[in-house]
Amino acid sequence: MKIVFLDAATMGDVSFAAIEKFGELVLYRTSSPEEALERVGDCDVLIINKVKVTPELIDAAPRLRLICEAATGVNNIDLAYAEKKGIPVRNVAGYSTDSVVQNTFMHILTLVGRARHFDSYVKDGRYSAGGIFTDASVPYLELAGKTMGIIGMGTIGSRVARVAEAFGMKICYFSTSGTSHCREYPSLPLDELLAKSDVVSIHAPYNERTAGLIGEEELAKMKSTAVIINMGRGGIVDEKALALAVDAGIIAGAGLDVFTTEPLPADSPLLRMKHPERMSLAPHVGWASVEARQRLADMIAGNISAFA
Repeated sequence: MKIVFLDAATMGDVSFAAIEKFGELVLYRTSSPEEALERVGDCDVLIINKVKVTPELIDAAPRLRLICEAATGVNNIDLAYAEKKGIPVRNVAGYSTDSVVQNTFMHILTLVGRARHFDSYVKDGRYSAGGIFTDASVPYLELAGKTMGIIGMGTIGSRVARVAEAFGMKICYFSTSGTSHCREYPSLPLDELLAKSDVVSIHAPYNERTAGLIGEEELAKMKSTAVIINMGRGGIVDEKALALAVDAGIIAGAGLDVFTTEPLPADSPLLRMKHPERMSLAPHVGWASVEARQRLADMIAGNISAFA
């Protein structure tokens, strides 16, 4: 059995030994659409992360028997055409929960704790020259007693809620599906959640209900001291509106791990802000701890094993 991974560079330095047990594994760091068509001709199992699996690509692989998504979301795969051709699609869920939760609080603590300011205050010599033992010029807030509003109370959102409770925060959530299945915390309409929350944390998928969910009007409903974190998908938050709101002090800051276009374009409004210190940005790495990436590889192997 020949197994082809078209964009293995997205996985970084992990062991694919568990996958190699099932046949010949061919790894390509990246693949353009044209290269992908040339590389799948004799593959039985196709592994992809962000490469688009179109009808044309499926037709270029006459031996294809299984498509493995090296992620949870499968919006890059033409599922209807794969089903029509009788080719099963298998994704991987739950491999990065701990990693995403950890990165969520990395952004929150960086923003609320003013971490960048204090780090640079010491490193650039201002502390040494200051004459007193502390720096009270830039205040920071405690999370204890504050309200965390979670958009999308799935597996990750629920875990974020429990960690937030450990900080002493109060929890509420908005269900993007319209089904308030979680009974542990109050479910609120979006407008009420935005107005009430000190931290808004997004852990929802991108779909017709969440596209452009947070725009200029929604940001204006938030507290001026609040921060918003997006660990879900780019496109849920209007990036131009967010940059304007943060620069104008309509909200205090934002942390983003995902963007509408990835990589983030060099002319993005998020990179042309007057107050970049109010932003915490990461290149879609919330899922990518060492442990999470290895779990992902091993779980892909599990999907191949179940199929075989």
